[in-house]
Amino acid sequence: EPQTRSIIISSNTIDRSLYRRSLKLSLNWAVHRKLWRGQALYIRSLFEANKSIQDPRMQQELFRETEEILDEWKHPDPYSPPTAPGGSKYERNLPAPILT
Repeated sequence: EPQTRSIIISSNTIDRSLYRRSLKLSLNWAVHRKLWRGQALYIRSLFEANKSIQDPRMQQELFRETEEILDEWKHPDPYSPPTAPGGSKYERNLPAPILT
């Protein structure tokens, strides 16, 4: 029982991680939020269609296939918020150091 529970918890964690990564990847490719919303609903339907699978081997196969799809569709220039490290506004207008 405890081993089964840990497998389910880890598969749920992996599933959430793949779902988030899928949404973020689709946001890199979508130009407008309205276009992205349709893609997000489609991605959600794909994950919902497979949520009842309990066989660990089949789950691992789905995880592997999803990882391959994410790697295949990786954006060459992913979006990063302007204030994030590597963004166009990162560390712009820093406060002046306090001199003592």
